[in-house]
Amino acid sequence: MRHRKSGRKLGVTTKHRKAMFRNMATDLLRNGRINTTDTRAKEIRRVVEKLVTLGKNGSLHARRKALGYIRDRAVVEKLFSELAQRYMERPGGYTRIVKLGYRRGDNAPISLVELVTEEYKAKKKRRKAKPKAETKSAPKKSSKKKSAEELGLVEQQETAEGQVDEQGEAEMTEAESQEPKEQAGSSEKTED
Repeated sequence: MRHRKSGRKLGVTTKHRKAMFRNMATDLLRNGRINTTDTRAKEIRRVVEKLVTLGKNGSLHARRKALGYIRDRAVVEKLFSELAQRYMERPGGYTRIVKLGYRRGDNAPISLVELVTEEYKAKKKRRKAKPKAETKSAPKKSSKKKSAEELGLVEQQETAEGQVDEQGEAEMTEAESQEPKEQAGSSEKTED
């Protein structure tokens, strides 16, 4: 299982792979496009995206990190001046991979990796639909309530509910008035 194993080995040693990525990233940033195999294109895209993000940052620390990877001062200067301005509004996706077909000698799939040149157009955020509960409208009445109103039963129910409420309030006032008497009676019993 390959859990948490990112990156491709590409059939070369680690030193060879790192040097190859440095050279490919430098060429891609210098020329704007390179032809390579599909798997190498997918790997170099990860490297170049991070370098362009460093360029957008523009700090001295970011410039030194880029110089530690690229090794060509002219390319780093281009990255921090020209490319950083071009991609300032773009929130990622600075490269594009276009499949070209198969190489004639070994039939390896070939791709074109290029820096995106189109201007970024922000997508319009769609408004969320308001929930139906928030919209204020006349309360909907069921057909049963309508027929009950026509017969005059609803008014009777409302008056009956009003009477029940009044009886409940009367009982509560009686209970409140009895509580102090009971408390006073219990205090008298404790005094004896």
